[in-house]
Amino acid sequence: MKTISTAPGTISGQTPTITPERLSSLDAYRGFVMFLMLAEVLQFSRVSDALPGSKFWEFLGDQQSHVAWIGCALHDLIQPSFSFLVGVALPFSIANRLGRSQSRGQIFLHAIYRALTLILLGVFLRSTWTFEDTLSQIGLGYVFLFMLGFRPVRDQWIAFGVLLAGYWTAFALYPLPGPGWDYAKVGVTNDGAQVLSGFAAHWSKNSNLAWSFDTWFLNLFPRRDVFKFNGGGYATLSFIPTLATMVLGLIAGGILRRDWTGSRKVKWFAIAGAISLGVAILIGWLGICPVVKRIWTPAWVLFSGGWCLLLLASFYGIVDVLKFRAWAFPLIVIGMNSILAYCSEHLFGGFIKGTLIGHFSSRVFNVLGEAYSPILTGAPTLLLIWLLLYWMYRQKYFLRI
Repeated sequence: MKTISTAPGTISGQTPTITPERLSSLDAYRGFVMFLMLAEVLQFSRVSDALPGSKFWEFLGDQQSHVAWIGCALHDLIQPSFSFLVGVALPFSIANRLGRSQSRGQIFLHAIYRALTLILLGVFLRSTWTFEDTLSQIGLGYVFLFMLGFRPVRDQWIAFGVLLAGYWTAFALYPLPGPGWDYAKVGVTNDGAQVLSGFAAHWSKNSNLAWSFDTWFLNLFPRRDVFKFNGGGYATLSFIPTLATMVLGLIAGGILRRDWTGSRKVKWFAIAGAISLGVAILIGWLGICPVVKRIWTPAWVLFSGGWCLLLLASFYGIVDVLKFRAWAFPLIVIGMNSILAYCSEHLFGGFIKGTLIGHFSSRVFNVLGEAYSPILTGAPTLLLIWLLLYWMYRQKYFLRI
């Protein structure tokens, strides 16, 4: 499948280029991210719990789980990568629509439609009025991202800096809880991992600005019980720094469209990624801003953004510059239907797994021992979802919003 992406004018202040075919590296990177999410069905943590002496399974289980608060595991990079790639794809999407003679007004209306669809789809998948789902977070900031797509790259960098500085300042100015604050009432165990000390305490779990906002905002919607806290510490306002992650992707997408050599682009991504990682680690170590994914701190934007840039450099360099593509085909199949892959994990992954268990003897899935049964039930589930995506790929059915 080839996609022609041309721009009759200038987008983001860059010289328009012609992209004769779809960048397979972006589909491979997106597919890799969705594969990590779908692979949750393998339940490495359950295997680790059943084999407490195994460091190997403990490591895999940790990488398939979110960290409690500060820090990062491989699983924590799924959401920022997905959000980042939305930004990367936007310059190509805008150029493609302009190339098909769509007016800016038409494109803007489609952006509004896409934003509302993503927000409501995220709410649907969570089965309640809450907005921390990845799709809802992207949707809440998408229209702003779209408008920045028509601005010069200088303005995009300014917006990126303002989003980070403004969000950091808002948290820093929000008053800390008093000495008698009962963290147990907001679902927090005061063990030092989620309740921080010193200046970093402004980003402690369920006592920060974003938590306070949600105790007002989410109770404006119909719900069974009064909202008091999110058990994971996730918050609606995280869409603001998530927008910064998408803006970083927008800038990276602009780099991909420049008339540079592939090696120069890879070098830019690698250097920018290393700098972003280094700054995040430094300000986290200094206590200026902790690296917390669950509330998407500015330090997390820089830390995860650094990894996103390095991953983009790797996928783009290998797949589109060196032309090593055959290995990436299974990922491309997933990446070209990423929205469906995302929804399938929520909607029918459990159904497929339950059906397999119901139609086969438990001895089939315990043949290697009960400890490994989660993998033996999860692997065919993952395979069946991939085969569904492969069938849609062959039929050229791609779910687009």
